[in-house]
Amino acid sequence: MAAAAGQARLFYDGDCALCHGAVRWILPRDRGRPPLRFSPLGGDTARRLLPDGGRELPDSVVALTPAGEALTRWRALRYLLRRCGPLGRLAAAGAGLVPVRLGDELYDAVARRRRRWFGTAEQVCPVLPEPLRARFDP
Repeated sequence: MAAAAGQARLFYDGDCALCHGAVRWILPRDRGRPPLRFSPLGGDTARRLLPDGGRELPDSVVALTPAGEALTRWRALRYLLRRCGPLGRLAAAGAGLVPVRLGDELYDAVARRRRRWFGTAEQVCPVLPEPLRARFDP
């Protein structure tokens, strides 16, 4: 299933404080054109655009490229960093030195502990300024 032409998206775990923090970090730094759209993984947009409605994908972060490719774990992290200006591209290049399999293992280790370490979205009050809310879909 492909995304709208030219539209990249970030799907995130709407209950995870770390995921909300990542979204808040990416929002002002995203340099891609058009800018990323954001949606929770359990939302209508994810069910409509992700392969199998996102049911077979990890429950943390999924990046959907303009070509419709769903990237997960280490590949999603690198893709998102590349969109975040020069420092993000530098970080993505550094992450590119890590083999994908090892990167996925590191990603999974953090993902398993993220709620214990960072809490849930209710604990961090993920309220965004009005101009940024326009980039979110249900």
